[in-house]
Amino acid sequence: MKLNLFKTVLVTLLLISAPAVFAHALWIETKTTGTKGKPQEISVYFGEFSENDITKADKWFSDLKDFTLTVISPSKKEIKLQSTALENKYQAFFTPDEDGVYTVVMQHTVKDVYGTMVLDYNSSANIVVGNKLNGNSGTNNTNKIAVFSKNTTSLAKNTKITAVALYNNAIAKQQKVKVIAPNGWEKELWTNENGEISFTPIWSGNYMIEFSQTEKKSGEHHGKKYDEIWKMATYQLVVN
Repeated sequence: MKLNLFKTVLVTLLLISAPAVFAHALWIETKTTGTKGKPQEISVYFGEFSENDITKADKWFSDLKDFTLTVISPSKKEIKLQSTALENKYQAFFTPDEDGVYTVVMQHTVKDVYGTMVLDYNSSANIVVGNKLNGNSGTNNTNKIAVFSKNTTSLAKNTKITAVALYNNAIAKQQKVKVIAPNGWEKELWTNENGEISFTPIWSGNYMIEFSQTEKKSGEHHGKKYDEIWKMATYQLVVN
C-alpha cells in the first residue's frame, strides 16, 4: 500500500514538474559574424528566455550538460566542439578557416523520461565569415527540427524578418512558431505553405524563435517506457 502511494506521488510530481521543464529551453548565443583565423565564442544557455531566467550551469537537470555541439562549415565539414561549464552557461570556441556561412548545431535527448514523455532539445545559429554566402541554407542543419533565416547579419528594427521552420528534413507547413522579443513580449505565428513566418521587430536586441513538435510514438528510453517525444528547436536573431 505504501509502495503504491509512493509511486502515485512520484508520478504526480513528475507530471507537475514537466510543464516547468517544457517552459525552459536550451539556446545558442554567438556573434553573427566571424573572421578567418580568429577564435569564435559559442555559448549555450538553459532557462526561460522570455523572463531572462537563466539556470546556473551546475543546476541543469538530468544529463542536460551532455549535449553535443557541432559546427558545420560552408563546405559541410563537421567540427565537434568540447564545452566548458561556467557560472551560468557552457562555453566553446572554434576558429573559422574558410569564407561562407557556418551552421552551429546543438542537440540533446534527455536521459530521464518525464511522465511518459521523452524530451529532445535542439538549437542552432549561423555565423557569416567574409563576403561569401555559400552554406547559407537551412539544409546544412543536421538537427531533425530547426529554424533558419538567411539574412542574420543585416536584421534591423522596423524591417520585416522571414524565417523558415524545418522538421524531419522538410519545410514545416501550417505549424505554430513562437517569437520572443528582448523585453519578453511573445507572439505566436503560423507557418505558410513554404514553412515561413514573418514579423517586423520594433525593438533592437536579441530575439528568440521557438518551434516545437510532439511525436506520438511508443518505446523504451534508458529502460523507461514512453508514448511521446517532445522536440524543441530554438534560434536566436540579433536585431540592430
